[in-house]
Amino acid sequence: MKRIAHLVFLSGLIALPVSLVAGDTSATHHSTRHTRAHVQESASTQQHITHLQHSRRAAHISTASLKTTTSRGRVRRASLTVRRHRSYERFTGNSFADVDLTNGDIIGGEDPVVRQAAIDALGNMNGTVVAIDPSTGRILAMVNQKLALSSGAEPCSTIKLSVALAALDEGIITKDTPVNLGGSYHMNLTDALAHSNNLYFETLGRRLGFERVRHYANQFGLGELAGYNIPNEQLGVYPDQELPENQGGVGRMCSFGEGVSMTPLQLGALVASIANGGTLYYLQHPNSPEEVVNFQPRVKRTLDIGKLIPEIQDGMQAAVQYGTARSLRANFKQFPVMGKTGTCSNNGTRFGWFASYADTQYGRIVTVFFLEGGRPTFGPRAAELTGLFYRNLWDKSYFVAKQPADTTTKAAIGVTE
Repeated sequence: MKRIAHLVFLSGLIALPVSLVAGDTSATHHSTRHTRAHVQESASTQQHITHLQHSRRAAHISTASLKTTTSRGRVRRASLTVRRHRSYERFTGNSFADVDLTNGDIIGGEDPVVRQAAIDALGNMNGTVVAIDPSTGRILAMVNQKLALSSGAEPCSTIKLSVALAALDEGIITKDTPVNLGGSYHMNLTDALAHSNNLYFETLGRRLGFERVRHYANQFGLGELAGYNIPNEQLGVYPDQELPENQGGVGRMCSFGEGVSMTPLQLGALVASIANGGTLYYLQHPNSPEEVVNFQPRVKRTLDIGKLIPEIQDGMQAAVQYGTARSLRANFKQFPVMGKTGTCSNNGTRFGWFASYADTQYGRIVTVFFLEGGRPTFGPRAAELTGLFYRNLWDKSYFVAKQPADTTTKAAIGVTE
């Protein structure tokens, strides 16, 4: 009987790791009943999504084994060992600059208060800052112009702004539509933007298809110069063909911009069009006080996104309130800020993006922080620096000092589409 008891006890211990591992690799999602229409994937797509979710959760667990030591028929010790293997990407980029990155900047037509606020906020981080008046397209400050005017980098999760507007315009979603992400797990646009959920935007990308995704991206200014007669501005690239399926296809292009090259100016122009209600201006960078006096806005095209902006604003504000950009609030809480972070890497260099606009009673200002380097570089860090930038302006009474626009200002010229 003792031998039988020992066998029963051992069999219970042997079964233990299986239940523990199963508990560690499963997740429980609570769904909420909604009265709005659902975006539902096909059965094959749901199976693929579920497989991705399971593989991501299970990737951290490699082995689960039971170790027992017996002596004279007794169980002396039983222990469960779960080994975790994590792969760490090696970064070769430097997040901190050991030279003055502003050398060579042309600043004769910039707003000195805005420029100094941006320089102080950026500090010794390797990156650039572009500040824009969204009501005119005037670049108020451009710190580290060599990087700002370069051919850009992968947009990371900031590409989700373009995808969200496309899906809203096509009627695929509203901000409250629960999108199925596998099983009983659903998410709406506001939370997806706030938490920068890749799977959500991969799903939207597949529903839209590459041709529609590219069409909207081009309409929003990706793949073309953002500036008007800005010397040395280089062109970001939006590909003509979808990524191969084995590289993620259109879903990966929509979750963090795989295969896309975007410049800080292109992102700034897009966010400025959201901030001003739908006018995509050519960005202009005056080089002297005389050019500021004679400044004339130039419209590239008018975007029919006015009715979509309230749908996307909630998610952009939620990103700052409780999402990926909440680090901004450590430095600034005086005015609402709407924005979107982005973090990704390429060939050993990590990118950190944050594009935003501050909504004040004295007007709006659009800001793009783009950082590049190693592990200390990421989107939430760019958001934190943006908060410091807005704080610097607040401390200088910049928002209060701004006067209403002169009613005699020359009207914008250009064509609308």
